[in-house]
Amino acid sequence: MVIRLIRHAFADGRGPALWLLGLLAGILAGYATLGLRIIISQVETLAFGVTEEELATAAGQLPAWLLVLIPLTTGALVALLLWLGQRLNLTPESRVLGVGDLLEARAVKNGLMPIAPGLYSALVSAISLGGGASAGREGPAVHLGGTIAALLSRLTRLPPRGSRILLACGAAAAVSASFNAPVAGALFAFEVVLGHYALRSIAPVAVASVVGAVIVRHYFGQDPVFGVPDMLGAHLWDFPAAAALGLAAAGLAIALDRGLLTVPGLVQSHAERWRIPLWILPLPGGLLIGLLALIAPEILGVGYEATSNALNAEYGFGFLIGLIALKLLATILTIGFRFSGGVFSPSLYLGAMLGSAFGLVWAMMVGDQTAGPAFFALIGMGAVAGAVLGAPLSTTLIVFELTQSYEAAVAVLVAVSLATVATQSVIGGSLFQKQVQRKGYDLAGGSSRLILQMVRVRSFMMPLDDWSQDEMPETACVFEDDTLGRALGVLDAEELEGAPVRRRHGDQAVIGWVTKADAHAAYAKALKDAHEEEHH
Repeated sequence: MVIRLIRHAFADGRGPALWLLGLLAGILAGYATLGLRIIISQVETLAFGVTEEELATAAGQLPAWLLVLIPLTTGALVALLLWLGQRLNLTPESRVLGVGDLLEARAVKNGLMPIAPGLYSALVSAISLGGGASAGREGPAVHLGGTIAALLSRLTRLPPRGSRILLACGAAAAVSASFNAPVAGALFAFEVVLGHYALRSIAPVAVASVVGAVIVRHYFGQDPVFGVPDMLGAHLWDFPAAAALGLAAAGLAIALDRGLLTVPGLVQSHAERWRIPLWILPLPGGLLIGLLALIAPEILGVGYEATSNALNAEYGFGFLIGLIALKLLATILTIGFRFSGGVFSPSLYLGAMLGSAFGLVWAMMVGDQTAGPAFFALIGMGAVAGAVLGAPLSTTLIVFELTQSYEAAVAVLVAVSLATVATQSVIGGSLFQKQVQRKGYDLAGGSSRLILQMVRVRSFMMPLDDWSQDEMPETACVFEDDTLGRALGVLDAEELEGAPVRRRHGDQAVIGWVTKADAHAAYAKALKDAHEEEHH
C-alpha cells in the first residue's frame, strides 16, 4: 500500500517528488561510492600493505617477484570473477559495465540499467583497482551511482524523463563524493550524462551532488583527494603558455582515446582467433602490468600519490616523460585485457605529468616570470581529462574546487577548451560517445540524429493484419525492427511514398504499411518531445 502511494506521487516524474528522489539517490550513491573507496582501500592494504595515498612508495620497496606477482594474482582473480559472472549472466560479454553503458541507458533505454550486473561490476572494479590495475575508480563509482538510481526508478515506476534525471542524480553524487567537489559533480551530470541543462533537472541533480559531498566530508574530512600546493600568482605570459599546453594535452588525449578504442578490439580478435576465452584475458594482462611496474611502480592503481607528487613538482623532466609513456601503456593494457576501471584518474594522472613537464621547460625559458610547474600541472590535469571525457566545464570546476584559485580555473578553461575541440575534431566525439557509437547510437550528433537511430518502424507503421504477402505488389520493403532513419532512406532512394513492412524472421510476412508522411510525423513528434525535455 505504501509503495503504491509512493508510485502514485512520483508518477509524473517532476516537482518536489523528484527532488526527494534526487535526495535519496544522492544519499545512496554517496554511501555506495564511499563503500567502493573503502573496499578498494582494503584490497590495497591486503595486497600492498598500504592504501592509495602511499601506494607508489610502498610498491617501489617491494621485491621484484612480488611486484609482478600481485597484479598477476589480481588478474587471475578478476578472470575467475568474469568466468563466474558469465555463468550467472552478470558479465555476458565477459566484461564489466562502465560509464559508456550508463550513457547508453540514458540515451536509448529510458534511463534504466540492469541492477545485478551493475553491482557485480562494482565488486570486480574494486578488486581490480585494489590489486594494482592501472585505471580509475571514478568511472565505476559513476556507474554504481547510476545503477542505484535506476533501481529507485524501477521501484517508483518513474516515467522515462524522470528516470533519466534520476540517473544523472546518481552520477552527480558519485563524482561529488569521489572528488569532494559538489559543483563539478552537478556539472558532470549535466555535461556528460544528460547532455542538457533543463530547468526541471537542476534541483534534483544539485541536491544529489551536494549530499554526495556532505557524506564524503563527514567520513574523510574536507581535504581534497590530491595534495595541492598553494598557488603562486600567475604571470601574464602563463596564459598563452596555457593555450600551448592545451594543444599538447589534445595530443595526449587523442593517443589515450585511440588506444582505448582500438586495443580492446585487437585483443579480443586475437583471442577469438586463437580460441582463448575472453574471461581469461586479465591473467596475461596482470602479468604485463606487473612487468611495467618493475620499471615504474608509480603506474599501479588509481595513481593518486604520483599525481599529487607531480602537482607538487617532485619529479624531474625525464622521469615525468617516462611516466607519461608507461602510464599510457598500462592504462590501455588494463582496459584492453578486460580489467575493470575508469579513465578519469588516468587522464588526471597523465595531464598532471604533462603539465609538470611543460612547466619545467617554461620555467627554464622565462625564469621566475611564471607561476611554476605546479600551476601547469593543474592545467594539464584539467585539459587532458576534459578532452578525454568531453567534459571541459566539469574538469575546470574540479580544479577550482581543489585550488580555490580563479587564475588557475581561467587558465584551465583556456587549455581544456582548445584540447577538447582539437580532440573531438580528430576522434569525432568523447571517449564515452565513441563507445556508445559502436553499438549503433551516435550521441555526438545530438537528439536529431539519435532519434533516427532509436525510433523503430513498428512504432509508427499502420498494421495490416488481414493482408497476405501474395496480395502485395513487388516493391521495396522495410522490416518492423528497422530504424526510422533506414525507413526514410529506403523511401527516398526508391522514390516511394509508402512501403510494406515485413517481419524480420520466419516467412517475412507483411504485417503493415508505412508512408513517408507517417515517418516524418513520427520524427517531428520525437523531436518535439526531446526539445521539451531538454529545454523545460
